[in-house]
Amino acid sequence: MKVEVARNAGFCFGVTKAVQTAYGHTGESHVHTLGPLIHNEEVIKDLKDKGIDIVEEDKIEELTDKDTVIIRSHGVAKSVYDRLEKTGAKVLDSTCPFVLKIHRIVREASAAGKVVLIIGNEGHAEVEGIKGWCSGEYHVIGSIEAAEAFEYAESDKEICVVSQTTFNYKT
Repeated sequence: MKVEVARNAGFCFGVTKAVQTAYGHTGESHVHTLGPLIHNEEVIKDLKDKGIDIVEEDKIEELTDKDTVIIRSHGVAKSVYDRLEKTGAKVLDSTCPFVLKIHRIVREASAAGKVVLIIGNEGHAEVEGIKGWCSGEYHVIGSIEAAEAFEYAESDKEICVVSQTTFNYKT
């Protein structure tokens, strides 16, 4: 049997950027990823073996100006950037450009008084980050059934719809 690997197999370019950023800082001290860099245990273990560990959001305040923190491609809420800034830690932002665009869209839509609908998985890191850029009303819709059942009574408000970039509506 012949097995061919697709030309586009592997990580998306956003994850590739995050992984390259992390590997570019191996050997340095006090380098962390904010949460698991990617959903790949082999890469996470290899980075740990090379001295890059994971710091969770609830430990941000323990960081100092001696630390370097890599933000993963899923992105984070604005409040997380604010908390990181207060620590003095160096931040390497590896948020996917597509995700950054969604953050900008929902930030601007919220500021304009629009209601934001986020199509995605509640609790997923990317969705949590998107929610964190909304300053006003938002709703997360995670299934076809939820979309069909969604009703919005305030017809005078405009709605902005965005989607988690990695969303699979069948799950």
